[in-house]
This record gives sequence, C-alpha cells and structure tokens, in this order.
Amino acid sequence: MAEDEKPKAPGRERGGWLARFAPGVRKLVNRRDTPDNLWEKCPDTGEMIFRPDLEAALWVTPAGRHMRIGPDLPLAYTFDGGRFRVVNLPQTADDPLKVTYGKPYSASLAAARKATGHADTMAAAVGDIGGVTTVVLVQDFAFMGASLGSAAGEGFLAAVDEAVKRQAPFVIFTASGGARMQEGALSLMQMARTTLAVQRLRAAHLPYVVVLTDPTYGGVTASYAMLGDIHLAESGAAIGFSGRRVIEQTIREILPPGFQTSEFQVERGMVDRVVTRKELPAILASVLRTLMMGRSRLPAA
Repeated sequence: MAEDEKPKAPGRERGGWLARFAPGVRKLVNRRDTPDNLWEKCPDTGEMIFRPDLEAALWVTPAGRHMRIGPDLPLAYTFDGGRFRVVNLPQTADDPLKVTYGKPYSASLAAARKATGHADTMAAAVGDIGGVTTVVLVQDFAFMGASLGSAAGEGFLAAVDEAVKRQAPFVIFTASGGARMQEGALSLMQMARTTLAVQRLRAAHLPYVVVLTDPTYGGVTASYAMLGDIHLAESGAAIGFSGRRVIEQTIREILPPGFQTSEFQVERGMVDRVVTRKELPAILASVLRTLMMGRSRLPAA
C-alpha cells in the first residue's frame, strides 16, 4: 500500500469526529464567552469571590479587605449620582533627568500608561458631594505605585487652583509608595510644593479633607497626606513613612500586630476615623456641609 493510501487514525481527519457528527459545533465549543477574570481571590482568606458581587460591594471583600482600585471608581461612588466633570491636569516632561534604572524611565511610563489608561497617577474631578460642590483628587497606586513625581505635584497644584477658583472644599484620596526615584531631587521638591499649595487652601479658608487608602507611605505621608483638616482612612489601610519590614530590620525588633494600619493610627491620634467605602459618601457630605456652612461657591458645571 502506498504511503498516501494508508488509513488515517480514527478522529484524525480534518475537524475530527465532532466536526463530522455536528458541523459547526466546534466553533461554538471553542468560543470563549466566559471572561477569564470572573473570580477574584480574597488576599486574607483565600476565598474565591464572584467578581460581579465584589464590584457591587465596591471591591470590599466579605472579610472586610478594601482592595486597591483605580481612580474611576472612587470618583463614581463619591459624587452625588456619580456625576462629575473631569479636571484636566497639566502635562510635564516625561524624563527630565534621562534616568535608566533597570530599564529606561520613559519605558516604565509607557508601560504604566498602557496598563492604566491614564497619563500619570493623579486624576481630578469636580462635582457635588451631599450638595456641596467639591474638587476631588485621586491617586492611582497601579501607576508606578502612585509615586510622587513632577506630574503628580503639578496635578495636585492644578486641583488646588480649581478649588480656590470655585471657593470649594478639596478632598484627596491618597495612595503611594513614596517619592519617584527616577526623578531624584525633582520628586522631593514636590513635597514642599504641595505643602505650600495646602497653605493656599488655608489662606482661602477652604476645607482640606484627606482620605487615606492602602497604602500611603513615604514622602506623601511626610507632606500633604498628613496636613488635612480631617483625616479619614479606609479600613485596614497601611499608613506610615517606612514599611514594616524596613523598620523591623532597622530596630531589630518584631512590631505589634496591626502596626501602621488605619485602626492602629486612629488609636494613636494620626487618623480621625476609619470608614468603609459604602459609608464614605455620607460621611464626606456631612463633614463638608458642616465646614462650608454659610459659604457661597460656584456650581460644579
């Protein structure tokens, strides 16, 4: 028998037995209608959580863990009815020092922008919270650890300018690992610049409310994150200057359980109140109405 006349093994013909039995079924079987990210794993318990349920709970797990989220969701659930107007933030030079650390800084920025869809870590908007026109600034930890660089500093200043122009209170959701090392001294300068911007709010007698989220560390904690009139913190958020491991290695002691969490900071007077995402809008509305009582302001739109 010639080589090309040898019988083929069962099921080896084109399309296999399924194609012969029911043409077109294979396309339906191969079609991936189910998303890959339908389930999320709780970092505390290891429990698998149905993603739509987690989204409905504002990304708070049944165990109470407030998972890290980007800027879009805080803006949506904080403003009345989810209505707000985005505040355009100024652009800055991408790589002023031409730094390469492992890989070029410009490549790191490009990768972060592709992953998050944002130009940098800061996102700002103006809208009403409990009927009070408010400027809100949110840091995105997914963008290079929300590190404090020139763009973040300029974003902070631009958002403060918007608040002063509108005579509106200013709220910030902080999240950061600290200074952006690729920008060297330019990054450290943002600590002073943002501190001076907070003083502009003080001079205008405008409330400055800080919502600390997980994690808030380094130069951000050492500057604008701890200068608020009111400090709220999400449950379980890590708040400090240096991380737990660095401190333990330095002092060569084991730190107590819950060290640097928001609950730990409330007990020691660094935070005014621990809040959940579900109750935050109502708390912010109450605080802002009280602090802005009797003041006139420009509308959000």
